[in-house]
Amino acid sequence: MFKTPTLTLNDGHKIPQLGLGVFLAEQGKTTQEAVCYALTHGYEHIDTAAAYHNEEDVGKGIKDAKVSRENIFITTKLWNDDVRSSNTRKALETSLKKLDLDYVDLYLIHWPAEGYVKAWQEMIKLKEEGLIKSIGVSNFQIHHLQTLREKTGVEPAVNQVECHPYLSQIPLFDECRRYFIALEAWSPLGGARSQGALLQDPVVGEIAKAHNKTPAQILIAWQIQRGIIVIPKSIKHLRITENCDIFSIKFTDKELISLQNLNKNQRFGSDPDNFNF
Repeated sequence: MFKTPTLTLNDGHKIPQLGLGVFLAEQGKTTQEAVCYALTHGYEHIDTAAAYHNEEDVGKGIKDAKVSRENIFITTKLWNDDVRSSNTRKALETSLKKLDLDYVDLYLIHWPAEGYVKAWQEMIKLKEEGLIKSIGVSNFQIHHLQTLREKTGVEPAVNQVECHPYLSQIPLFDECRRYFIALEAWSPLGGARSQGALLQDPVVGEIAKAHNKTPAQILIAWQIQRGIIVIPKSIKHLRITENCDIFSIKFTDKELISLQNLNKNQRFGSDPDNFNF
C-alpha cells in the first residue's frame, strides 16, 4: 500500500497527484474490476468521462471497493455535444446517476468546444450548489484560459492536457502556474497512437536502467517531480501496481535535463485548436 502525494488546488481542495485513467478501458467487468483493484491497493483518484461510456462501471468499481467516499477523488467530464447544446446541468446529473454519487470531486469541460464560456458559467453555479467540489477544463490552450478569465473572472482549478516528454507543455505549464491552475497529464506514456515511441526511447530506457525501473515508471515519476498530476491508464493489475511504485525515484539534474530535451512539441492526440468532434 502506498500514500499518494496531494496538491492543493486554487479553491483549497486537495487532489491526489497520481490517479487511474480509464480512457479506452473496456466497458463492463474489466473497468469495474480495475477500479476496485486500484482503490483497494492505495489509489485514491479515478479519472473518467461521459465520452468514455464507462462511468457506470466506474461507479460499480467504487462500490465494490468499499472505500469511504471522502477518501476517494472522482473526476468526470462534460462532453462537447453537451457544451454546444448548453446541456451542462443535465449532463452532470446523468454522470452522477451513472456513477451513483451525490457529487464529483472534479468536473472538467472535456474540450474547448463552441459554447465553453456558457458551460463554465453553469459549472460555477453547480459548484456553488455542492454537486461539484472543483471545476476545471481539459485540452485548453493559453488563449482559451484567457477567454475564461476575461469573461468570468473564475480560474479553473485544473487543466488536463496531453503531456509527456515529447510534448512537455512548458509554456502552458508556466501560464497555469502563474494563475495557480494545476496541470494534469493525459497520455503520460504517449498513448496508443504513439506506438510505444516513448517507452522505446533510448534516453528513457537508459534512465530506467539506472534506477532499476521500467520506462513507464520513469515517465510517470517525471511528471510527479514536475508537480504535475498524472493519470496513466491501465486495466491490468500488474501495471496498476507498477504505475504507483515510483515515489522512491529521484532524478539527477542531468537526467531531468535529458528528459526535458526530448521535447519535440509532438502531439499524438488531437489539436485543441483544430478538432472536429
